[in-house]
Amino acid sequence: MNHETHLFDISLPHFEFPVLEAGWVWLAGAGPGDPGLLSLHALNGLQQADVIVYDALVDERILQFAGDGAEIIYAGKRGGKPSPKQSSISIKLVELAKSGKRVMRLKGGDPFVFGRGGEEALALVDAGVPFRIIPGITAGIGGLAYAGIPSTHRGINQAVTFLTGHDQNGVAPDELDWDALAKGSPVIVMYMAMKHISLITQKLMNGGRRATEPVAVICNATQQTQQVLETTLSSCAEDIASSGLKPPAIVVVGEVVNLREQLNWIEPTLARTSQPSQMKEEPAL
Repeated sequence: MNHETHLFDISLPHFEFPVLEAGWVWLAGAGPGDPGLLSLHALNGLQQADVIVYDALVDERILQFAGDGAEIIYAGKRGGKPSPKQSSISIKLVELAKSGKRVMRLKGGDPFVFGRGGEEALALVDAGVPFRIIPGITAGIGGLAYAGIPSTHRGINQAVTFLTGHDQNGVAPDELDWDALAKGSPVIVMYMAMKHISLITQKLMNGGRRATEPVAVICNATQQTQQVLETTLSSCAEDIASSGLKPPAIVVVGEVVNLREQLNWIEPTLARTSQPSQMKEEPAL
């Protein structure tokens, strides 16, 4: 591990931050969207990097934190759209590091939560490239918070499950035990579930979940374009289709959704609705 430090000033007291050395790759989470949710370690890395390789779900305002002269490379992967292969991205990271660059790999959310960060880190290990992991706030936590929905709440749930709505082949993951999930997890948070939401909700109801169980769909979580649709398990697929909402989105199933009526801090006067609400633009600082 790199033990050198770098003094970094963001109008806070000086702290000793790690130095991003030549030939290293930092795999960092950029958070779910709002640039204010970026960690200090990620901010520090952005200002030191020679090259920043970023994903589709990284808010481009975050790239404004890059140091002068940094090369910015887009390497986004989006379902159903032309995207670089994961192997090509990993090879590119190795090549950049081997050429002596200080490389920042910036991924939406957290690199180790449905972000392929583990695959890229293993490629670096195989190539003998030193690296650092910088966690980020995943959308399944931060997105819910910005919608006024706790992922856990005493008296409602003692467990929460995070799952992806499609596998590496783009289909709903059959290897999941949907009956067990339906019976055993009071709150289910789903990434990349919009495409197969009709099938997924049916599987959960077949496993015993109530048709009237509350569901929230959070699109563009934490961003100024955030929209939240409140619905139920049986109406979810139809309501999404009629609302016109598009990915990226987080879908949460469980009684914690009902707390949004009181905890919707972004739109505190908004009544419950089956139509999507939209986050109001905040004034520039």
